[in-house]
Amino acid sequence: MASGANDKTDRILVAGAGALGSVFGGFLRRAGFDVSLLGRDPHMAAIADRGLAIDGIWGEHRVAGLRTATDLSAIEGKFDAVLLTVKSFDTAAMTRAIAPRLKADGFVISLQNGLGNIETVESIVGGARTLGARVIFGAEIRAPGRAHVSVIADPNAVGSLDSGADEQREDTARRWAERFDDAGIPSTYTDRLTSRLWAKVLYNAALNPLGALLGVHYGALAERAESRGIMDQVIDEAFAVAAADRAQLDYDSAVDYRREFYQRLVPATYDHRPSMLQDLEAGRRTEIEAINGEIVRRGAAHGVATPVNHTLARLIRLRQVAER
Repeated sequence: MASGANDKTDRILVAGAGALGSVFGGFLRRAGFDVSLLGRDPHMAAIADRGLAIDGIWGEHRVAGLRTATDLSAIEGKFDAVLLTVKSFDTAAMTRAIAPRLKADGFVISLQNGLGNIETVESIVGGARTLGARVIFGAEIRAPGRAHVSVIADPNAVGSLDSGADEQREDTARRWAERFDDAGIPSTYTDRLTSRLWAKVLYNAALNPLGALLGVHYGALAERAESRGIMDQVIDEAFAVAAADRAQLDYDSAVDYRREFYQRLVPATYDHRPSMLQDLEAGRRTEIEAINGEIVRRGAAHGVATPVNHTLARLIRLRQVAER
């Protein structure tokens, strides 16, 4: 991508403009970029009618000038960047759909939960055109056309899975981290994206399914010995799988991670309601397969037992059937 960090001529498509995608698209549009949102009604219709409202910890904003569509065929032209914010189970289908709409020097940036999304994107558009980010702020759609930012645990970390192998790709990752940050979404470049993604999986695997099953916010889970015990076991199993997967984590041990988890990460997101809980309440499919389910699958491949992650994944699957 030839344009500089502050060049606002790039066309950006947000593919999957729910809460998180709307926040990214809205802040980038406020910064002057040409942004198209691909999402669902009534949210898209409300934005087209009266603009996007964003409120919460990053202030109150009303964003005009966003292009909206519920079908990709309604959006013309090609894009310099596609921000992929669909649920993990839609990654392959959406990437195949947007691949022909990517400019020759364009990039897909996965901003998704779980493990395996970036590898899926790479298999379709190529590693040289794929970036990813560890995103760990909370957002929700409180009404059509209105996104609320509730919490943030850490700045977004933008990079590639194969850091250092492609100088242009790394320069582009730095540029997009700077663009997000300049737009008002705290972000930084990382040359350890795999570590950052695993760290988020540790966080999500411990908090999301248990909070969804119990119907409580993150902070409530840390206040009781019973739920802390379950989360500790989830983290222990995930660490064992990560070690078998040869993932280089930023923590020496599960004990070190839990110290950070309970002392900083959970307090920073204390009042957040799990996205998995929001999905169940709305009768939507959850991302359990890309989080605890992926830990279980990778564990099985390496002969590492993951009984607690396996049980949580099974319970969420049962709840999905019941709620839908």
